[in-house]
Amino acid sequence: MSGLFDPLKRELDAWASDSRDATFWWRDDDATAPSAELDALLEVAAAAPVALAVIPQGATAALASQLADQESVIVLQHGYAHANHAPADEKKIELGPHRRADHVIAELATGQDRLSRLFGDTFLPVLVPPWNRIAPFLVPMLPEMKFSGLSAFAPRKRAEPVPGFPQVNTHVDLIDWGGSRGFVGVAAAVAATAAHLADRRQGHADPAEATGILTHHLVQDSTSWEFMTELLSMLDAHPVATVMSATALFERPA
Repeated sequence: MSGLFDPLKRELDAWASDSRDATFWWRDDDATAPSAELDALLEVAAAAPVALAVIPQGATAALASQLADQESVIVLQHGYAHANHAPADEKKIELGPHRRADHVIAELATGQDRLSRLFGDTFLPVLVPPWNRIAPFLVPMLPEMKFSGLSAFAPRKRAEPVPGFPQVNTHVDLIDWGGSRGFVGVAAAVAATAAHLADRRQGHADPAEATGILTHHLVQDSTSWEFMTELLSMLDAHPVATVMSATALFERPA
């Protein structure tokens, strides 16, 4: 597998030649309860911090107990119920324009309260919209609800969609949702990671936005976890690469 990482190594070397640090982060979506699949994630997470986007409605006390001693894990809020409210001919969205805003806000507030009570200091109030979609009119309301940030997918348009309210997205999804619904493969994952880094270095994407790797532990297979293990090992060994925690990215207030 190592030779397939050469495009990423070359891009990291280009960052080193420019005397620049290449930042990364890791987000995993759809957690609710302990499982063998989550155990596989936590085994890999021993090597790097991971932000676990938890669905509030289904979150269990057993998950909170399992994560209590996991220093590498920070919990984010994955919507409320991960329920689609769009018509069949539209893309799936939970936090969209199809319901009254006060209903959506009330659900998010309920979810935030539940995660805060379950996970305590492990919970960072950053909103991860299900399917990475949120109606634009809802975003300015999030800071008023005491959310401290937003995370979706694809290069962000602005570092702060609301003044003082950061957005840090993910950019490399390891699952081929439009095809096999399995691992995209090492070559494709490496290419996507190197491409976002190159775009940052060349100014085609926000240079300050950490390159985000997105996993979904419930559908990851052993090959995808082997990829993550080797990727994290490579990043740890490269002098300009840093895998950042969600706490550092979103600057949790004291």
